[in-house]
Amino acid sequence: MTSSYNIPELPLKMELETKEILKQLNNASRALAELKGVAKTIPNENILLNTLVLQEAKDSSEIENIVTTQDDLYKTDSEIDDIKKTVEKAAAKEVLRYRQCTQVLILFEKISFLPIL
Repeated sequence: MTSSYNIPELPLKMELETKEILKQLNNASRALAELKGVAKTIPNENILLNTLVLQEAKDSSEIENIVTTQDDLYKTDSEIDDIKKTVEKAAAKEVLRYRQCTQVLILFEKISFLPIL
């Protein structure tokens, strides 16, 4: 099987720190700082984090052909302990498992700096 894509040699022979990229980096940094400030005003900022992680899990799962809707995700998340676990919600459950793994990784990163006794 031949591929038409040729992997370029590293390091790339193009300038990555152009004026336009640095301007966009500044805009992104400013937006993240604003988001951080707004997140501090939320009584439980994990609500925002969980929403972002859930969206990322949904989008990443679509790459693996696991497609679900936002409605199904939130409904399944609220009914996760319910006995009525149906096959139609299998994709939503898979995305929720992905989110759970991501949350464990985030927690691990938060505590990884602690010295182990």
